[in-house]
Amino acid sequence: MRQTVRQAMTQQTFITAALTPEQPVPDGLITPDGRPASKRFDVYRNNVVVSLKEALEQGFPAVQSLVGPVFFAAMAGEYLRAHPPKHPVIALYGADFAEFIDNFAPARAIPYLADIARLEYALRQSYHAADSQPVTQSALSDPLLFTRAVRLAPAFAWLPSAYPVTAIHRLATGTCRDGKTVQGGAEDVVITRPAYDPIATAFPAGTGAVLDALASGEALGDAAELAPPRLDLTRFLTTLLSGGAIVAINEI
Repeated sequence: MRQTVRQAMTQQTFITAALTPEQPVPDGLITPDGRPASKRFDVYRNNVVVSLKEALEQGFPAVQSLVGPVFFAAMAGEYLRAHPPKHPVIALYGADFAEFIDNFAPARAIPYLADIARLEYALRQSYHAADSQPVTQSALSDPLLFTRAVRLAPAFAWLPSAYPVTAIHRLATGTCRDGKTVQGGAEDVVITRPAYDPIATAFPAGTGAVLDALASGEALGDAAELAPPRLDLTRFLTTLLSGGAIVAINEI
């Protein structure tokens, strides 16, 4: 009989109970003497919830700073119950936290909050991405460079936003060097990892079209034709090169 009850407890039942304090202890969880393991499961449940909340706090410090610890804890609790971990690496927990924030009604008063979460998760992915060897300086002196395709580093990423998220992120994390005000509008964020720590750099909206073209294998010159009018191509290419974003240059 005991074996039949244990088989009836699904993985989803266990996960739901572990993440929801008001849920009863799943049938089949018993102590060695056959009694329901309520106290032991409550301790386990508390440890799971605390660990996941801590992972979100560490992974999204700017989001927490913008909404405050009490609001963040409540939002994180709602999120973790609806989105239990799908990846064994806890450091990568929160992949869809931004999408959750998009639909979390109490957060609508801060319209850029989800984009800040996207930026923070992209920075974290870059940090944990595989190492790569950038191209040498001599490879960049090729007179036919702009007819070549490039391969981008695993740690390199980019994302668009309707808000000046790089400045907001710096202000929220206490690394802003431009005073205590945020100016600007839509931007495309380029993330490079020249050493160990990723760097987010803002470029004009539309810059992502250049990177989309490079990622799809188009020649550097053809991709540059897609640049928005306000893009400083010299600064853009310098950012890619100094950030180790280009790991190969190939003929088309």
